[in-house]
Amino acid sequence: MIRCALRFCAAVFAFVPVAASAHVGAGDSHGFAHGFLHPLSGIDHILAMVAVGLFAAHLGGRALWLVPLSFVSVMALAGIVGMIGVRLPFAEIGIGMSVVVLGLAVAFQLNVPTLVAMAMVGFFAIFHGHAHGAEMPETMSALPYGAGFVCATALLHAMGVSLGLAIGKAGDVYSPRIVQITGSGMAITGVAILTLS
Repeated sequence: MIRCALRFCAAVFAFVPVAASAHVGAGDSHGFAHGFLHPLSGIDHILAMVAVGLFAAHLGGRALWLVPLSFVSVMALAGIVGMIGVRLPFAEIGIGMSVVVLGLAVAFQLNVPTLVAMAMVGFFAIFHGHAHGAEMPETMSALPYGAGFVCATALLHAMGVSLGLAIGKAGDVYSPRIVQITGSGMAITGVAILTLS
């Protein structure tokens, strides 16, 4: 899963300079890196992205790729909305709630149909994507910046899926406990984020 995400990001990175060259002087050389680092700059984003991957790994089957893909797709669209300056009320609360809810979904090993899981993560992707887009520096071009945060998000999802699959191999006794502890820790951190914001 991580290899697929890395290949995707490598392909995007290879094509971004070509696409960005049409906007000389707009800070494109730093756009991809800046966008890539944005989701990695906050514990809330990191925990939510990894939780999506863990949740997908728990559900298994088609959810392994459909759930993360739903998040990335909706996040990219919300990012565009954020870039053009549309305001989204309660965005920070939505981000904090995503950590709590997704953490609880992991901790309780929530079993829902794949479509329900896709809708749930897609809803929270709106807040994360809007934040990434709204915080894009004016000197940067949208394409490389957006490609950067999409790639970073895909990698975090892949890490979550890989972690979830690895935990699943710990056995019937230890695996559920590890997942419960991990998800609970995420949810508690989410509560702390909401309290402090």
